[in-house]
Amino acid sequence: MGLEHARKMMTSRLVASLYTEAMLLADEARGYFDEFGRAERDTLQPFERVAFSCESLKVTTRLMHVIAWLLTRKAIEAGEIADEGSAADSRRLGLAIDSDGDSVAALPERAREIVAASVDLYGRVARIDQDMVKPEADSPALSLIRRLERAL
Repeated sequence: MGLEHARKMMTSRLVASLYTEAMLLADEARGYFDEFGRAERDTLQPFERVAFSCESLKVTTRLMHVIAWLLTRKAIEAGEIADEGSAADSRRLGLAIDSDGDSVAALPERAREIVAASVDLYGRVARIDQDMVKPEADSPALSLIRRLERAL
């Protein structure tokens, strides 16, 4: 098993796992912001209601960028998109605007949890996206794969 094969296997499993996580979080966010969170939103002050709506949009944007990136990775793995073009800007993770800490702090607890989960997921995918364009030479995973390759 060569380094490239091991890397593709790891990437495939990672993409599948992240895709499942992203879809579950997107469904949870939609359920909360569109349905269950409305009652909580209505108890907020006007400025906080606006912040609630803004954060809802930011969560949605983050998740849609992540899902689009993951679907692109799946298409590349399936051979539907040439791997050579995977580093092109159009194939990279889209830019998502950061949340405002003070605004998020004023939101109901469940909203804060969903915002934090979307920020965490987006950050992990952003690191992977960056590493695919400019791999870290001292990546622990790549180091382990190289050691296994040398041993075999």
